[in-house]
Amino acid sequence: MSGHSKWATTKHKKAVIDAKRGKLFAKLIKNIEIAAKMGGPDPSGNPTLFDAIQKAKKQSVPNKNIDSAVKRGGGLEGGGVDYETIMYEVYGPQGVALLVECLTDNRNRAAMEVRTAVTRNGGTMADPGSVSRLFTRKGVVVVAKAQDGKEVSEDDLLEATLDAGAEEVNDLGEAFEVQTEATDVVAVRTALQEAGIDYDSAEVQFVASMDIPVTDPAAAGKVFKLVDVVDDLDDVQNVFSNADIPDEVLDQIED
Repeated sequence: MSGHSKWATTKHKKAVIDAKRGKLFAKLIKNIEIAAKMGGPDPSGNPTLFDAIQKAKKQSVPNKNIDSAVKRGGGLEGGGVDYETIMYEVYGPQGVALLVECLTDNRNRAAMEVRTAVTRNGGTMADPGSVSRLFTRKGVVVVAKAQDGKEVSEDDLLEATLDAGAEEVNDLGEAFEVQTEATDVVAVRTALQEAGIDYDSAEVQFVASMDIPVTDPAAAGKVFKLVDVVDDLDDVQNVFSNADIPDEVLDQIED
């Protein structure tokens, strides 16, 4: 059951770096606001909001910022913004496919910024459906291995979550990634809580059904540059890719 998702490992490492820079705060706050707007401001009755708040807290977003975002999104406080979700499909170096998920209050601005970033960094915009067909919506729960002086094992995760809908466990190095059907992510997260296992994040993502190997360090570097530039855009919430980059190439890029 255990696999090794190269892109998930890379995204996990990048998220840690971005969190240290404070780059994630605005995106996390925006997620909270839209979740509160869509499902109401009560986390106990809105699992999407619950998980958005949990993820923000894990990244040390101040409670007052979280509370304000909940109130704005739930209509309890002025200043809320109407956001819409837009997905852009992109081809990168060596035919790597990217899905770019935006949450924006200005569709034209988001489209222009994404297109500019893509074309200036070795990518091309793809026709609708040509990239999205390569991905499947999955529930993804990330669990740190080291927890309060104990080590969580793959067996611990499987025992806690298999009956709740866990399909696959990937080793991300310092953490595990548990994949589920999109509709089972809350059940798996709840099963972990009941088993006394903490989790870093629980959300629905787009997971590639088939990876594209990128073994040349120069090409891999171009992929990462494209992803970084696009991911840094204010309206971009997530970038998903089917790049499969071997560990030794990852190490060369990091060096």
